[in-house]
Amino acid sequence: MVNAAEGEPGTFGDRTLIRRNPYRVLEGALIAAHAIGARAIAVVTKEQYAAELELLTDAAQELVATGVTGDVEIDVVGGAGHYLLGEETGLLEAAAGRLPFPRVAPPYRHGTVEVGDPSGGASRLELAGDGGTAPPTLVNNAETFAHVPQIVQHGPDWFRQHGTADSPGTSLFTISGDTRRGGVAEFALGTPVRQIIEELGGGITDAEVAFVMSGVGSGVLLPHQLDLPATYEDLSAAGSGLGTGGFMVFSTDTDPIAVAHGVSRFLSIESCGQCSPCKEGGLEVAAALDVLRDGQADDDVLERLVPLVHTLSDEARCDLGPQHERIVSSFLEQFPDATRAHVVDHASTEPVLVAPIVDIDDEGRVTLDEDHRTKQPDWEHGDDWNGQTPADRHDVAVTIQ
Repeated sequence: MVNAAEGEPGTFGDRTLIRRNPYRVLEGALIAAHAIGARAIAVVTKEQYAAELELLTDAAQELVATGVTGDVEIDVVGGAGHYLLGEETGLLEAAAGRLPFPRVAPPYRHGTVEVGDPSGGASRLELAGDGGTAPPTLVNNAETFAHVPQIVQHGPDWFRQHGTADSPGTSLFTISGDTRRGGVAEFALGTPVRQIIEELGGGITDAEVAFVMSGVGSGVLLPHQLDLPATYEDLSAAGSGLGTGGFMVFSTDTDPIAVAHGVSRFLSIESCGQCSPCKEGGLEVAAALDVLRDGQADDDVLERLVPLVHTLSDEARCDLGPQHERIVSSFLEQFPDATRAHVVDHASTEPVLVAPIVDIDDEGRVTLDEDHRTKQPDWEHGDDWNGQTPADRHDVAVTIQ
């Protein structure tokens, strides 16, 4: 299964790849199917990505017409456009025609062939392996599959000419935020973060870099850390992460607490509600950060906020809760002066939208998903929230099994 859902804020690599060469992604998936003996490939992207859906569908039909696919079927699926579509088991749910509610955790996943009772959602379906009859499914990102044809053609040593020993090869990086332009380009892993920002983003506009976010799942990077190599191990050791290669750059003109609120709002809205600490606790954290951002918070708000943040990962069935905890904790730890200014001086700043990228044009102008401003915690859009979670609305079992 090809994960082409790409909904991580700050990332546009997979869609750029698909727009330029969908055949490369599909060829990699076909090689993988041949290697493991799979009879079907599902490529899942968001239903609102009309251009990518059309390109993938047309490319799949052309490959089938040539006969190179053999007896392997290729199905291109448009799933509901929520953040959790990119979560591995949520993707499998979407491929089966359901909403992307993450399944019970591993060790095994199964695909779109139903085994068990699907009426209650993911938690009532049988897992593969260890006596189960459900077929296991290989799931990888679109960019991962796109690397496969060249590795097969040229060999692993060719691939390892670039990158580092632990993070070999190249990766697509996206730059957005307070830079002169946004964009997507391929760099060798191990390239300094600062070099990627300068070459791809053209540097900062009229101020200095204050911090950089690598998506919304890792700790922030501060200016003195920007010379670190962009590798999984180096950024992880620094308390951040490489994530999906999307660096959102913020200048000293931007309030970090407003960004923290934007991140928290995004994650709490996108939480599915199967885990109460993630959804209910996440909404409380977002509300507290909003009060803080608006200069209306007192010491009691901070005293409640910090321990509440550390409950978000309790009994989590996917990584959304833990990543919410990681990134908000990072903001509170790295920017104590900005935090105190909102309490002591009652400093108030405007909200900052943190949302997926809709497009990056040829001039480097980045468009964010403005519709996320009206998205409610039940995944509906409007001015009011009915108090339900997505799991409530769709009667999905919430017991952690």
